[in-house]
Amino acid sequence: MNILISGGSGFLGSAFSEAIIKRYQRDNKEVQVTWLTRDSSQAHPVDIKMMTYDELTKSHQSFDVVLNLAGAGIADKRWSDERKEQLLTSRVQPTEALLAFMARSSTKPKLLISGSAIGWYGTQGDKPLTESSDFKADFSHKLCDDWEQLALKATDYGVPVVIVRTGVVIHPEGGMVSKLLTPFKMGVGGQLGNGKQIMSWISRADWLGAVLFIIEQHLTGQNSQQRELLKQGHQNSIGDVLRTANDTPAVVYNLTAPNSVTNHNFTKTLGAWLHRPTFFTLPTFLLKLMFGEMSTLLIDGQKVLPQALLEAGFEFKQPTLTQALEQQ
Repeated sequence: MNILISGGSGFLGSAFSEAIIKRYQRDNKEVQVTWLTRDSSQAHPVDIKMMTYDELTKSHQSFDVVLNLAGAGIADKRWSDERKEQLLTSRVQPTEALLAFMARSSTKPKLLISGSAIGWYGTQGDKPLTESSDFKADFSHKLCDDWEQLALKATDYGVPVVIVRTGVVIHPEGGMVSKLLTPFKMGVGGQLGNGKQIMSWISRADWLGAVLFIIEQHLTGQNSQQRELLKQGHQNSIGDVLRTANDTPAVVYNLTAPNSVTNHNFTKTLGAWLHRPTFFTLPTFLLKLMFGEMSTLLIDGQKVLPQALLEAGFEFKQPTLTQALEQQ
């Protein structure tokens, strides 16, 4: 297995690199992970190779799988016009570089897995959303959709595409939980707004397991049903098949746990895990004042379900929030 990862040094990319190396070494199989980077001097594990974007434009190397995770954090800064442009550019430029590489490569990758987020569905409250659900237009949807539509162009070169729409990833070493640890440990953690908004989440361990599962499923030919449906013109006959201009498979998976929670329940669960009180509440008007348009990520809920993963036979190891926090 030879895999190329954009965003390999990030919260998910670095953990995935470690996980796939361990999996293949355990099974006595060869695996080589390469991180795509703009800085060749970037620190990295000794068993990871590095390739710059300039090197990619000249490379004739072949990869079995390309994992496209590069992109600035959508919740890291307030959404000014400049920040919105940064969020889009940080996703578009790496994806365009990967597409250019695939276009001229004599040996095409067997699979492109491209990141996205459940923000694609827009804010739809407590309405259950699966891979076949429609969207509500807003900035999050447009950002995700622009990224997805660009990645789907890989099918023009005969490269199958999997879009992974990820929810809030739970792990103390990064993401939302790491940002909340300090205030919660100080006893000033609390719910956001009325606390009724739905949070669709996934443990990092299950995210890693799901991506490994998807790779194994697609590379071993278990996706043949979807390929046949596409050839027959039934692009929308099952929920996770995306429409493309050819018969190269393109599918989407929601990477969320089957048990979403309200912000109130999340707050109480995190407080109980840390053995700290959660008396405080940040009112909606203050969140809007502090974060502007970005506050929609905090006060508007999404109930996104992993229907395609479950139907494919994936088994969650940490399906509840308590398990995700305790079994790291």
